[in-house]
Amino acid sequence: MPPEARLPVSAFIICKDEEQYLGNCIESLSDCAEIVIVDSGSTDGTAELVKSYAAAGWPIRFVYEPWRGYAAQKQFALEQCTQPWLLSIDSDERLDEELRDELPRLLGAPDSVAGYRFARRPYLIGFGYTPKSVRERKILRLIRKDRGAFDLTLRVHEGILADGDVLDCEPGSLLHYRPLPVEEQILKENSYSTLKADMLLERGAQARFAKFFLNPPLYFLRLYVRNGLWRCGFPGLIQALTGSVYSFLTEAKIYQRHALKRRPSHDDMEGAPPRTLPIASAPAEPLKKVA
Repeated sequence: MPPEARLPVSAFIICKDEEQYLGNCIESLSDCAEIVIVDSGSTDGTAELVKSYAAAGWPIRFVYEPWRGYAAQKQFALEQCTQPWLLSIDSDERLDEELRDELPRLLGAPDSVAGYRFARRPYLIGFGYTPKSVRERKILRLIRKDRGAFDLTLRVHEGILADGDVLDCEPGSLLHYRPLPVEEQILKENSYSTLKADMLLERGAQARFAKFFLNPPLYFLRLYVRNGLWRCGFPGLIQALTGSVYSFLTEAKIYQRHALKRRPSHDDMEGAPPRTLPIASAPAEPLKKVA
């Protein structure tokens, strides 16, 4: 696409070792006037991939920045952008065709509109992308320059705080392609739940039996029933259950962090006097029969 035909949008991406996914993300951004990619130290072929796109004429600025944390890294990337509208997108996401077609209309919004939320449809192993009938949560991803910033208090599930009205974009979706097998997805949920628990503890969160008991099943029911993952068969069931595991791990870690402060783990056997075992006497020799 010639430069003059591109939309006044800066798409920004943070990445590290995303060679496997980043190419299709860049391809979906061909309408954007600028693509800012902030790398925190890739050791795979990510840098070479990005440089090949830049050499082919894509409007890419490739920046290295040491890892600051999710929210701070995305805020740094946002601040490198120069266009009137900014699009936050992950390296394993891509704009579907409907959303690409809708972008020009969104950019003509009145000044009172600061940004737009998009649905994000994940790819499920054994199914594909969730259908449009599934109610995926909408996330603020398109923002006017100088009208939004990331909430730096969030360690995980970082989001943009907007200065002005935020509307939902109905046509189109972000497609999230990272089909992790369940053993890898559980590791990811474990890592994210640690970040979430530590963040909540900093805010004074306490372990509550009701939250421990209710949050995981409610999380599952929200995803599976209300959002409609039941439409995706076993893949949808697995997706909802792994989400409930994330909720359970978060609550469990909050409890255990407090429990360890109240009662540090201690082996009750340490320092105990050794047990004195009775000394077994030698067995008596059998009586010999006297002739």
